[in-house]
Amino acid sequence: MARVHLDLPDRFDFSTEIPLRVSDINYGGHLGHDSVLSLTHEARVRLLNKYGFTEMDIDGSGLIISDVVIVYKSEAFYGETMKIEVAAIEFSKYGCDFIYKITEKESGREVARVKTGIVFFDYSEREVAHVPEKFKAIFLSND
Repeated sequence: MARVHLDLPDRFDFSTEIPLRVSDINYGGHLGHDSVLSLTHEARVRLLNKYGFTEMDIDGSGLIISDVVIVYKSEAFYGETMKIEVAAIEFSKYGCDFIYKITEKESGREVARVKTGIVFFDYSEREVAHVPEKFKAIFLSND
């Protein structure tokens, strides 16, 4: 069976730290896949807030997640703090990808790599929207 491979970008636009809660741990005693997505969601919201945006209002448009990839590198456990780095890459006419690198803060152990494909959406018109220039300028200016 083919395995998914996810390369990391050379740089990340944002970093945040999130301690794992007991509700993030599954019956296997480690970080659950659903909580990995919740961690990336929280990191993405924090990134957007840094620039005065919300997921429903990025210079007039909202976001929709179009696809997700998770590649696990190691387990993570209750009480550990995750460092989540985020980069916006691969811009198209209607969206981009967010790449997340999740590591355990104290040891630096890589826990997971995640990609969420996003599409901009006009919720009032219920249709796909172009990437807002203000948003694109923030991330492309970091190149």
